[in-house]
Amino acid sequence: MTMRQDVHNAGIPVLCQSCEARHHGVCGALDPDQLVGLAKTSSKHKVEPGVELIGDTETVDSYSNVLSGVVKLTKSLSDGRQQIVGLQFAPDFLGRPFKVESAINAEAATAVSVCSFPKAAIERMMKESPELEHRLLKQTLNELDEARDWMVTLGRKNASEKVASFLLMIARNIDPTLDPTAQSTSFDLPLTRADIADFLGLTIETVSRQLTRLRSDGVIRIENNREVTVDNLTRLQRRSGV
Repeated sequence: MTMRQDVHNAGIPVLCQSCEARHHGVCGALDPDQLVGLAKTSSKHKVEPGVELIGDTETVDSYSNVLSGVVKLTKSLSDGRQQIVGLQFAPDFLGRPFKVESAINAEAATAVSVCSFPKAAIERMMKESPELEHRLLKQTLNELDEARDWMVTLGRKNASEKVASFLLMIARNIDPTLDPTAQSTSFDLPLTRADIADFLGLTIETVSRQLTRLRSDGVIRIENNREVTVDNLTRLQRRSGV
């Protein structure tokens, strides 16, 4: 696992000491004094599935670090139709600095824990800390790369590869404490069959059929309709068309 060399526990606020986002997210760019300053204005809270975190065209007055769970990002059309355009996991940064209004909806797909802080505080620290600005830029570029990869998934992969790609993305990201070299993992599906179909551009029936096929082929195991176990991530990766 990644060694925690960003900051030491000495002088670290209690709020931050057990936080994964401190080590692997944007807060890892802050020194102890900066963390103390940010912690004074921060608050941790839990959000139930289905609750909106950010609304489209909503005035941006705070940002958050995702500490656990999965956040669903959607774009809305004028007639009310929505499209899932992305998912965020711990320790992703939720929000876009320097924007007055949000251009996206963010909703808790599962039970989510976040640490929120005022917009003014983080934007002030960005000016004071080039490393923080660098980390935010790096996350933005990573999201751009992921969006391009997902365009390939949606545009060129067949239904079986799309469903396998979705499961592989969840398996690799849903647990921030998972050893990157691990070959097996278990997780609850963070989206309904309908949402998965929407995200992949498939029908609900096709998604269910492909999940059944992966289970029949021994690539995954499913219990209670949502609990997925992957015994060999490399095998799942091969099925994703990578």
